[in-house]
Amino acid sequence: MIFTATLISFFDNVFREMDSSQPILGEDPVFLAALEHVSRLAPIERPCLVIGERGSGKELIASRLHYLSRRWGGPLVKVNCAALTESLLDTELFGHEAGAFTGAAKRHVGRFERAHGGTIILDEIATASPMVQEKLLRVVEYGEIERVGGSDVIEVDTRVIGVTNENLRERAHQGTFRADLLDRLAFDVIAVPPLRNRPDDILPLAEQFALEMTKRLSRSVFAGFTATATRQLMTHSWPGNVRELRNAVERSLYLSEDDQTPLAHITLDPFDGIWSETNNKQPETKAANIPEPEQIGTMDFKSQVASFEIKLLEQALRQTANNQTEAAKTLGLNYHQFRRLLDKHHLLPAK
Repeated sequence: MIFTATLISFFDNVFREMDSSQPILGEDPVFLAALEHVSRLAPIERPCLVIGERGSGKELIASRLHYLSRRWGGPLVKVNCAALTESLLDTELFGHEAGAFTGAAKRHVGRFERAHGGTIILDEIATASPMVQEKLLRVVEYGEIERVGGSDVIEVDTRVIGVTNENLRERAHQGTFRADLLDRLAFDVIAVPPLRNRPDDILPLAEQFALEMTKRLSRSVFAGFTATATRQLMTHSWPGNVRELRNAVERSLYLSEDDQTPLAHITLDPFDGIWSETNNKQPETKAANIPEPEQIGTMDFKSQVASFEIKLLEQALRQTANNQTEAAKTLGLNYHQFRRLLDKHHLLPAK
């Protein structure tokens, strides 16, 4: 099937995020359950955490929490805690007074003040130093800050959303993250599912990224993927999640010379054949129980995945005596994700 420039423009308009050029696109029940969780949490004026693997779209989910809340008209301020030293992060978050340190010629208004009436997203919050964590605890608990070098207490009305790919509970047990700060941030936790757990989204996302790249390359059409390329997309484990998928599709498209025929190969590793250690690497780990491409043949992929999901769901229910909450835990899902999968496969008991 050939996707025209008209369809490219359509997708650009429909899937454009309010504060980002990246869309939030997904139809897999696991991902839809996460979005439903976001919709329930967004109107609640409480701090929260967004966790997930690298490249899974955590910042987009955090932004969605802001835009679905009553604060949507207020400022949305983002800070990457890992990108700044302790002292710079301190002054960037809380501001400083003139003369607070060498070079501080004038007062600097920090990000929390700038986010008053809105939301602040603290990306890579696990990297914040103990001193910064202590100050964060105060602003989360009491809504108060003090600028560096100042003594006035400033009240701020800012919703705090922490974002991380770290296990903060384990970090708290190890003493590298304040347990009391974690308690206050974790009013609720949004877990962004990795791409390997949402197989129904891989092809729609790949097609969307291909359409966008087609437009940037000033080509008139995207001719789709061949069966071989589709198998590559569906059998790769995607450790870099959506970001890795985007890069792989865009890379493969720009390397292809013929835009009139379907894309035949996905270039997954740009380093392949360049460094000697690349040639000696271990075989790529495939997603669990997914057959090798030559074993797939003409099977219907979706029906095979559905059959596998049903077996997992039924096995989990048997092992937990039909306790759905416990069954969800055995599969690494929350209750709502598990229920959506039961509903998807018509496994819910009749009322």
